[in-house]
Amino acid sequence: MSLRNYDDMSDQDVVEAIHRAKAELGASLTILGHHYQRDEVIQFADYRGDSLELSRRAATTKAKYIVFCGVYFMAETAAILCGPDQIVIQPVIEALCPMARLATAAEVSEAWEALSNMWGGDLLPITYQNSIAELKAFVGQRDGAVCTSSNAAALFAWGFKQKGHLLFTPDEHLGTNTALAMGIADREIGVWDRLGSPDPAALRDCRVVVWKGYCYVHTGFEPQHVDAIRAQYPDAMIIVHPECPREVVAKSDATGSTSGIIKMVEQAPAGQTIVIGTECNLVYRLAHEHPDKRILPLYERTCRSMSMTRMRNLLYVLDSILMGQPVNVVTVEPETARWARVALDRMLQAS
Repeated sequence: MSLRNYDDMSDQDVVEAIHRAKAELGASLTILGHHYQRDEVIQFADYRGDSLELSRRAATTKAKYIVFCGVYFMAETAAILCGPDQIVIQPVIEALCPMARLATAAEVSEAWEALSNMWGGDLLPITYQNSIAELKAFVGQRDGAVCTSSNAAALFAWGFKQKGHLLFTPDEHLGTNTALAMGIADREIGVWDRLGSPDPAALRDCRVVVWKGYCYVHTGFEPQHVDAIRAQYPDAMIIVHPECPREVVAKSDATGSTSGIIKMVEQAPAGQTIVIGTECNLVYRLAHEHPDKRILPLYERTCRSMSMTRMRNLLYVLDSILMGQPVNVVTVEPETARWARVALDRMLQAS
């Protein structure tokens, strides 16, 4: 397959080439762009949203080719939900979510067995959407479900109707913040550290055990960042993502998923100062789209994996489709996909 030399093209040439490719592919193509993508990429998205919103779009589109501008677990989820004749493509296949790689099915199985034995099987697994397909499948096989940052509380409530204890992977902070917001006592929340030779007996009195995983973007926000903004902008509304540490969430005015943050910005009155603790590509885009409000980052944090995708990467995969030899195709082994979909379907039913 012979492709053009993208480095020799000007930015304007690339923009025009992408528009031509989109026009030629027409209804056979859908481009999905996560909110954390660069503006140079998001401008070409047919739909933009958070990871699950976009996967749902992928599942409902009739397009044969679904180009997912995001990170790998998102494209995996789209591949799980899409039809057998659809092809999911990721412009930069190496763009992985570090947090999703912090919990494998084999590692979680050790925690599951130890805790399940201690509690006589009275344990249900819930995994964050930001996890790899094999972990979603592991959860699906054990009567558990997937959750997002927007419906985590609903899935926790659903889980407690099934069992007395929950094992939440892979994000310690989302799990902890969700449990605390539901009124679960601090002493009833434990952490499973796969690197620390955990003693299950030390967690016997816990109702929720969270996996010691994290998003390096959101754990980069610290309490002193909130204090500094309070001093500089006393009337500001401070909103942070629930993947932030609990101390940051406690000092903020509100917490919300990516979609929740966007809604709060949209509903805020003109003239409001809004400080947001999440990935800065989204924060700066919101500032541009809402010039009647002052929108600032709590602290500048960028997801390097999301930023890997550039418009030349997008043009590269579109060219490969046009030549009949799609590259960077994302597939999931059928049995893994089947059980992962079970876990995703339980989430949709529960929430």
